[in-house]
Amino acid sequence: MNSNPIEDPESVAIEQLKRFGLSAYAARTFVALSSLGTGTARDVSQVAEVPRTRVYDAIDELHDQGLVNILQSSPQRFWSISAETASRSFEHEFAHRIELLQTALSELEPVERKTEQRGVWTVDGELAITERVLECFDNAKDEIVYMTVESLLTDELIAGLSDAADRGVSIKLGGISPDVQERIQNDIPGAVMFESLWVWSDTSAGRLMMTDGDKTLVSVRVNGEDATQATSRSETAIWGEGETNSLAVVLKAIFTWRLETADWD
Repeated sequence: MNSNPIEDPESVAIEQLKRFGLSAYAARTFVALSSLGTGTARDVSQVAEVPRTRVYDAIDELHDQGLVNILQSSPQRFWSISAETASRSFEHEFAHRIELLQTALSELEPVERKTEQRGVWTVDGELAITERVLECFDNAKDEIVYMTVESLLTDELIAGLSDAADRGVSIKLGGISPDVQERIQNDIPGAVMFESLWVWSDTSAGRLMMTDGDKTLVSVRVNGEDATQATSRSETAIWGEGETNSLAVVLKAIFTWRLETADWD
């Protein structure tokens, strides 16, 4: 958890509450009550800049979600649940929605996925590409050949390679520095290293991957150092699947030639 202080906690809290589905007035009202401890509609209106007549609507919305309690007095007084309890409530709701989404999407998938993906597909963003690569690692049965720059070889990917190695999958890696090679060989003793086809630092190349001889991916880095991991155009890739897929055929030929001519000494 990030414990660093936030410059404008009120604005950040309101924005995050809105993203969790609260209306703007409800979010402002909850934040106001969190700072007041307890208050009337008039108190909230003055602190939250919410019209007094709309405070009651906001309170109803918050009360329906279990985020505030109402004291039946004259005038009515309201108090919000603690930050910890509110966060836990949203966390449970978020987890439930993810589970519901996953179940619904799973039921929409075909009973059997095609083993042959016609054509070449594209995917943008380092995070999305990494997920695609990890999926291929998870499904690999015989061999993984992977070439990449150091900045894209994350702990998550090394863990994926290690899991594959534990299943008996052959791991061949290229394009990484001696320091990283040593680190990988400590985690994956059976991994085989080979020299890259070119100096990756002189190009915009990101990664090349082939698993089981029929699933392939090629990526390039874009926007240089200005791109962040979450930027959709930080990296872009094409991938293909199937023994007759054009991308798979070309990369299989390149990898086969490189591995056959590699100096394994």
